[in-house]
Amino acid sequence: MIQHTVAFRFDDDVDAVAFWARVDDLASIVGVEQFTVMRQVGRKNDFTDALSMHFASESEYAAYNSHPVHTAFVADVWKPSVADFIELDYVVVDHVVVDR
Repeated sequence: MIQHTVAFRFDDDVDAVAFWARVDDLASIVGVEQFTVMRQVGRKNDFTDALSMHFASESEYAAYNSHPVHTAFVADVWKPSVADFIELDYVVVDHVVVDR
């Protein structure tokens, strides 16, 4: 399972209503599981919002990245709206050994 999360901050003059109206398009892509929209409540960084989703496999994640709905969202909605972001992709590990 891959958890894909992107935390971001809108441009100052963005139409956030238009952005949020289109974000559910991403949840409709085959392979997207546990689609979650989050709002930042901490003050440790400048990101204000985040999207998170899970994929059962690398191939489903790759299919999502190249899916026409995703690529259109990035070009038409994301790039004109987002000032800064960080993308985080994780897999759960059973045990981590730290060599010190």
